Amino acid sequence: MPYDFKKDQKELYQPKKAVLVDVPKMTFIMIDGTGNPNTSETYKTAIEILYGLSYSIKMSPKHNSAPAGYFDYAIPPLEGLWWLAGAKAIDFTDKNTYCWTAMIRQPHFVTQEVFEKSKAMLSKKKPDLNLSAARLEPLTEGLCAQMMHTGPYDDEPKTIEALAQFITEAGCRNDISDARRHHEIYLNDPRKVAHDKIKTIIRLPVKRV
Repeated sequence: MPYDFKKDQKELYQPKKAVLVDVPKMTFIMIDGTGNPNTSETYKTAIEILYGLSYSIKMSPKHNSAPAGYFDYAIPPLEGLWWLAGAKAIDFTDKNTYCWTAMIRQPHFVTQEVFEKSKAMLSKKKPDLNLSAARLEPLTEGLCAQMMHTGPYDDEPKTIEALAQFITEAGCRNDISDARRHHEIYLNDPRKVAHDKIKTIIRLPVKRV
């Protein structure tokens, strides 16, 4: 069976309640942008590029170009870092002001060389895509609080409020900054499930008081 990050690392991807978690260093393909993700063509294109590059790497054995240390795996879920320029909290009433980093986690064998090869492969397949904004970058989040949100994205403030209460009760405080962002992990495709079945992990950086 292909390796599945969500099943093997349940502490990161399957919280049953609000929890503290020490998030280790991971490698992501990332793309930055701004604007409403529901209407932004930039965001739509970013998602297409992220999945295109991720599948190019996963399918590399079929092109006789498997990286050293390659193993079969399921593509990890889409994730996003969210913020407002100059603000420490997100105003969910105005999505047009969002700044974001869309990203997909990569296995440890994905080096810069592997990444560049995947870009070359995707460019041949989809020459109209501009891949210049995509980058490969490590991210170490450290101590965070996270909680599962089930339901529409617009209902997330209720879950964030509950998570904020948990953070206080756990003897911590919110530690959002330019280096540590509001983080969301999208466990299913909202186009394929009912809105009340959408599952999103809300992850916030924290510091012990």
